[in-house]
Amino acid sequence: MRVRDIIAPIEALAPLYHQESYDNAGLIVGSPNWEVNGVLICLDVVEDVIKEALDKGANLIIAHHPIVFSGLKRFNGNSYVERIVMEAIAHGIAIYASHTNMDSVPGGVNSRICDKLGLINTRVLAPEKGSLKKLVTFVPEQYVQLVRNAMFEAGAGCIGDYDSCSFNMEGTGTFRAGENTTPFVGEIGKIHHEKEVRIETIIPKSLQSSVVNALIKAHPYQEVAYDLYPLDNENSKFGIGMVGELPQSEPSMEFLRKVKELFHAGVVRYTPLVKTHIRSVAVCGGSGSSLLKNAMAAQADLFITADFKYHEFFDAEGKIIIADIGHYESEQFTKEIFYEIVTKNFPNFATHMSKINSNPINYL
Repeated sequence: MRVRDIIAPIEALAPLYHQESYDNAGLIVGSPNWEVNGVLICLDVVEDVIKEALDKGANLIIAHHPIVFSGLKRFNGNSYVERIVMEAIAHGIAIYASHTNMDSVPGGVNSRICDKLGLINTRVLAPEKGSLKKLVTFVPEQYVQLVRNAMFEAGAGCIGDYDSCSFNMEGTGTFRAGENTTPFVGEIGKIHHEKEVRIETIIPKSLQSSVVNALIKAHPYQEVAYDLYPLDNENSKFGIGMVGELPQSEPSMEFLRKVKELFHAGVVRYTPLVKTHIRSVAVCGGSGSSLLKNAMAAQADLFITADFKYHEFFDAEGKIIIADIGHYESEQFTKEIFYEIVTKNFPNFATHMSKINSNPINYL
């Protein structure tokens, strides 16, 4: 088993192109070709986690938080980041992180939080923007169904929970084949008129190559005409945070106590209980203060997240309850996601859940 084999199903769920621009998810230390003896799963790569990996004979660490966010200019061991990278390299330990990409996908960090809370009718809180394109192509009438289906099978035409979406308009295409061509229709040197259908469909940028390749392979023409247009539309399937509903409303303080217990939070910092009962709940694992307006726009009664600053609590403006449960606490169940993926795909492989509590914050 090699590193690339282990991380492949993780990236199938949370492709790296879904990570935020500031992030550094992916394989941080090591080669994708390294053979793997065992896997250790953690939230943070701290020095004790490296020791734990050595004790367990695991030479691949899968973490939620990247150990390196920005470039390292020196490896002198003067910081814990430098020491960890140096130790990992010295002992042939690969380090892989799935961070904001795992935050942004169905079945990821925020989906797991919703599952733990028992939320139903969940949806993305802040959908991705700029991740869609419109693909337009022109196909002779008798080949429309073949080409359209090929593009759909490659991932085109998905809008929300609908698939096979397209717009089709009949028209006439013209072209003149040159001397070195082998035209599917028409004659070399003569202008040809062909009844065609203009097909418009939506594709994720991440699937552009596969959809275009499917289009070209299925299209009968020697030269395939197509256009790609960038879109600012939201992609409702992907994005940061989620919002959902409790099966039935619960008293606010009673629900907050349940959240504290469920997430093993040392403390829950919360704003005034402006809602007597909780029904709609927004969540964001990790630092989520930037999504407060999204939670308010979604008319959530409660927003569960972490890392709110003092003055940011005022931004609730008496319209929503903020519950800051702690960064580590909000993301701790991410380890379960990694463990389930690896053990499902490699059931007989040595996979370990780290027993190190990497939370740098303690409570009295």
